[in-house]
Amino acid sequence: MDAKLKEQIRQLAEQNTRACADYLRELIAIPSTSCNEKEVVQRIKREMESIGYDEITIDPMGNILGRIGNGNKIIAFDAHVDTVDVGNPELWDFDPFEGKEENGIIYGRGASDMKAGMAAITYAGKLLKEIGIPDDVTVYVVGSVQEEDCDGLCWQYIVKEDRLRPDLVVITEPTNLNIYRGHRGRMEIEVETVGLSCHGSAPERGVNAIYKMAPIIQDIEKLNERLRHDDFLGKGTVTISHIRSTSPSLCAVADSATIHLDRRLTAGETEETALDEIRSLPSFQNNEARVRVLEYDTPSYTGLRYPTKKYYPTWKFEEDHPAVRAAVQAYRQMFEDQPKIDKWTFSTNGVATAGMFGIPTIGFGPANEVYAHSPQDQCPVEHLTKAMMFYAAIARMF
Repeated sequence: MDAKLKEQIRQLAEQNTRACADYLRELIAIPSTSCNEKEVVQRIKREMESIGYDEITIDPMGNILGRIGNGNKIIAFDAHVDTVDVGNPELWDFDPFEGKEENGIIYGRGASDMKAGMAAITYAGKLLKEIGIPDDVTVYVVGSVQEEDCDGLCWQYIVKEDRLRPDLVVITEPTNLNIYRGHRGRMEIEVETVGLSCHGSAPERGVNAIYKMAPIIQDIEKLNERLRHDDFLGKGTVTISHIRSTSPSLCAVADSATIHLDRRLTAGETEETALDEIRSLPSFQNNEARVRVLEYDTPSYTGLRYPTKKYYPTWKFEEDHPAVRAAVQAYRQMFEDQPKIDKWTFSTNGVATAGMFGIPTIGFGPANEVYAHSPQDQCPVEHLTKAMMFYAAIARMF
């Protein structure tokens, strides 16, 4: 990238920072939990229209895709537009939907995860409209839905049904302006034991499913200690996040017990290896337990159902992968500094783009992931400026 183009990108990013920040505050002011994103998608559409995107599409699932250019090389910037709920409002020091700005920081639900990413890529599109993109490149700015409920589902739909398969995807989840090249996968698993109910006054007449579950719980706690470790992604984990039982009444022996497992998968772990670890537990076998992977089948805000298994594959790219090298080169060119290369702790839409489809994927986003899902949800305005610069640079260099 020549010095003139670099300076042009920097100046345009700085000139558009105020508009981008105000846009982010407006996005925060629109509540948009999973499956309730219609209003925020419409707001994004109006912003793309005002900027002059070449084409704006809202697909049947409700994802919004803004296109710039018409080349055969496709780069897509992804930001999910849904957020988690507020939780206990007493834990917030400010209105979660005010879009408060103070001392150069914007606060509110979704500020970090990840309406800041959406704001920055929308305005990166504005920069690219002004400076132009190469004739052989197409840029898609994607506001995806339902990620908080089911990460990657939106991109399963985009790839399979919208028939969009980019050559590079940039996930704009918060990275604190670092370059990320992967994260652990995850699964949602249930283990069930079955008993025989009887009157609680004579429990010996029945079989208590909770007692059958007790040794399985202990074995799963021990299993977590010996799961596989990867030098980059870290260790796989399993924890029990919920337990429930059924019985004819509170005066009866439980006839079923079910535990919900949050299973995080490191490199080399798959759906089958994780299930086999559960099946091989002596307590599981001795108590004739059952294990299953859960399914997601909740309609989007458009009413569309797109069922999927709650298995979200692990992914990572090595530092010498062309996608990672391209991101590093764009960072160095734009900021004249060496980027930190890291990974997310949590899961993203990369489970689909990279984990399911093998599409080269990297992460770069404004804000710090430590504020995601917290009552301190926030993003520095400065991050919006730098994110716009990076997105414009990698699109131009792509």
